[in-house]
This record gives sequence, C-alpha cells and structure tokens, in this order.
Amino acid sequence: MWKLSLKVKENLLIRTGLIVIGNRAGLEADLGRNLFGQHIASDVIVKALTGFMNNGNPKKPLVLSFHGTTGTGKNLASQLIVKNIFEKGMDSPFVHFFNSVINFPYASQVETYKSQLQHWIRGNVTNCAHSMFIFDEMDAMHPVIIDGIKPFMEHQYKLDGVSYQKAIFIFLGNAGGEIITQTTLVSWKAGKKREELKLEDVETALSSSVFNYYGESNVVDFFIPFLPLERQHIVQCIMVEMVAMGLQPDHNKACEMADKIVVYIPDDERRISVSGCKRVASRVRHFMQ
Repeated sequence: MWKLSLKVKENLLIRTGLIVIGNRAGLEADLGRNLFGQHIASDVIVKALTGFMNNGNPKKPLVLSFHGTTGTGKNLASQLIVKNIFEKGMDSPFVHFFNSVINFPYASQVETYKSQLQHWIRGNVTNCAHSMFIFDEMDAMHPVIIDGIKPFMEHQYKLDGVSYQKAIFIFLGNAGGEIITQTTLVSWKAGKKREELKLEDVETALSSSVFNYYGESNVVDFFIPFLPLERQHIVQCIMVEMVAMGLQPDHNKACEMADKIVVYIPDDERRISVSGCKRVASRVRHFMQ
C-alpha cells in the first residue's frame, strides 16, 4: 500500500473522497490492462510512484518526463496515474492539465504566461500539497515558461513560504521519439525480443536528446521512454475500440483493419506503426460504417 504522511487538512481531503490512498497493485493492473507495449514505462512509473508515495517527507517534488512518438500512450499513462491517486480522476480540483500549444500559444506573451503559471502553481499547492501538474506538448513550451516553473521542482525546503515537496509534475512530449524508435528497431534487427529492452538501453541517449528542454537543471527524476507500437499493439487498440463501440471484439477483423488503416515502417518489414494508436478510434469507426 502507498502510505501518505498527511496533515489535518490532507486527512480532510481524503475523508471527503477527493484524494485516494491507492496501491501499487491497482496501478500495475491498470497499466497492464490499458497501456499496450510499454513494459519499460509501466515498470518505471510504478516504481517511481511507489517510492514517492511511500516517502512521508520527500526532498523534492516527483518530476516525470514522458517521451516517445505520437500515439504511444503518454497521455493515457498520465490519466491512469491520476486515476489511482485522485478519486475524481482528471476531474479532480487537484489535477491541473496544460497543453502548451493551447494554453501558451503566443511567444510575445511568455512573460505573462510565466507569471500566471507561477501564481497558479503556488496557489494550488498551498491549497493541496499533493497537487499534480501535467504539461502536454512539451516540445512547444517556450524556454522562458520552463525556466519559470523549474524553481518549484528543485530540491528545497520551502519557496516563498510554500513547500512543494509532495507535488507531482508530469511532462509529455515527442522529443526523443526518433532515438527511441531507432533503438527499438536496432534491438529488433539484432534478434532481441521487445521485452528484453531495458531503461538503460535508451535512457542515456534520451536524456541527452531532451537536455535543451531542461538545461543544466536536474529537476527531472525519470526520463521515461514510450516505445513505438507494433502491429500486435494496434490490434489490441482496435479490439478496445470495438468494445467501446458496443461491438463484439473480433480478432480476425481487428487484424484485417490493422493492415488497412495503419501505416508501418520500415516499408519492407511493416514493423512499427507510424502514428501508434493515435487515430485508430476514428479510423475504426469509419471502417465499420
């Protein structure tokens, strides 16, 4: 079980059902059922969250950086984490989601965005020490904004009288996706099974490729690679969508669709899906009409 060292206010939040004291098995099960083809990411996420939630006095906020090509499950993984910590999931008032393209669109206003975001983080962590902040489209986030939120993620006791040690920050982006894909293909061509790939096989190259996003600051605790999806994972995504449409899942039909609605690389091997499961839902619905 995850055990939280909570103050009176935090106990009240739990009693009112807004924060869940989750457990490792629950998160593992959710990731296993829903996050296809991501054994590395699933393992690191579970261990990172378990270690952090079991620590009654962490030295800094937990900062996770998810990397990989589109459609590999980064958003889904963040949602499953939220589900296992907050009773209301993504609707919880303690979960704050930002899309860099939508929320910070104009370079001419980055100083305003930076100031507003700092105020938002400070206010919400003051209200709930376990607040979670998720930033999507990290590749599009202006360096000024990144620099503005770095202090909240550093090692420190308090910043302007507020402790951020129990907060969680998650960044999602496509940066490093090419390196992750290349590493996966090289491993496959060498005759290794996908499941034999380990974090250390990707981590060094990945952290180097995304260095410019965070600069010299060591705020990120884990750079987590999301591997490109293979045909078998696309079939799984299609089966899930069939159920969502109220249809009886048909494996043969799913395999047929996986070959017709998805583009794979390399051209001669058709090994890896170019867009993962990103547009599978809409294409399945079109195909089934």
